[in-house]
Amino acid sequence: MALIVIGGHSRNVGKTSVVAGLIAALCDYHWTALKITQYGHGVCSADGEPCHCATDDHTWSISEEKDRSGESDTSRFLVAGATQAWWVRTQQGRLAEAVPTIRRKLAEAENVILESNSILKFLRPDLYLTVLDPATEDFKKSAQEFLDLADAVVLHDSREKSEKPLWDGVSLKPVAGRPVFYIRPPLYVTTEIVEFVRRKLVPGS
Repeated sequence: MALIVIGGHSRNVGKTSVVAGLIAALCDYHWTALKITQYGHGVCSADGEPCHCATDDHTWSISEEKDRSGESDTSRFLVAGATQAWWVRTQQGRLAEAVPTIRRKLAEAENVILESNSILKFLRPDLYLTVLDPATEDFKKSAQEFLDLADAVVLHDSREKSEKPLWDGVSLKPVAGRPVFYIRPPLYVTTEIVEFVRRKLVPGS
């Protein structure tokens, strides 16, 4: 089984688009796709809505996506060609409680692609790509924590603008020497990225 993890330093930097692009480009892998979302206090993991009933049964939830409208992230995974798509929601810092169920989903799958940074606390994938956008100031702690585990960087191309990244106090030294693939939305997955991923998933490569 191949296991790919796609992370990124903030919301709306293109993680879901990279996942969907790889699913479509590597459809022969018959992917099971998972997206992990961690919510802060006061938001229910069962449905993502404001909640004041933070009891034990609300610490995490998992649901299978069936909708193929493409309106939600996990629906986009199905539209791209995923065999199954699952959305895992947990309270911030409570991901460990969902891990046994996540592991069962992995065991049942042919191949898995997973959108998350924090899952790297519990799993070691065959390949971890991190998506970075210099124009987005926020840099998640989880993205910094696992930056050194990235096999490659998918970087929004700002070379023509010659602008410094908006994030402060973040060093990219942990990924020095790793492959960097420049992207220009709406194209989030290039031929070079697909070839790199496919090569990495071949045993002994």
